[in-house]
Amino acid sequence: MLEKILSLDTELLVFLNGLGSPTYDALWLFITKQSNWIPLFLLLLYVIFKKIGGKQTLYLLLFVALLVTFTDQMTNLFKNGFQRLRPCNNPEINSFIRVVQVRNSFSFFSGHAANSMAVASFLYFTLRSYFKYFLLIFLWPFIFAYSRIYLGLHYPGDILTGYLFGFTFGFLMYKLYKVAQKKYFPKPNL
Repeated sequence: MLEKILSLDTELLVFLNGLGSPTYDALWLFITKQSNWIPLFLLLLYVIFKKIGGKQTLYLLLFVALLVTFTDQMTNLFKNGFQRLRPCNNPEINSFIRVVQVRNSFSFFSGHAANSMAVASFLYFTLRSYFKYFLLIFLWPFIFAYSRIYLGLHYPGDILTGYLFGFTFGFLMYKLYKVAQKKYFPKPNL
């Protein structure tokens, strides 16, 4: 059963990765670099600050920092535990996929997918009542993580597992945030 899943995962990678072309490589290399998303994060931070104020924004950022730290460390733990070769380093397939970028760390599961989905989920559940189209925040982890398949750095299964992990812990951090918010920022009795 596991062999069949891994085989399907590889077939899907070959298909999705094969959709790329050298014309768009620079775009996907730009997209995959975390620091290139800073303008989006700053805009989002500004909008959040305007909606919920300074104290609440700092409190929210504390939870985001804890969430990213946890997700990132767990991703590394899984990667080092499973030690699945990245597609770009897998001699069975790296000769016939498009290898646009190479990383020497392991593949399972994607930290890009887990971290971006965790933050997007946490922010969505926390702030959805403030913004009408806030569901669009999920475009960020979708595009960000797809870049890893395009570049030959992750299998689709790595991405999907990262999404599931990130969504689960983003939601759990939201629940913890709500409990802590009630304790430290109670609504005044009017």
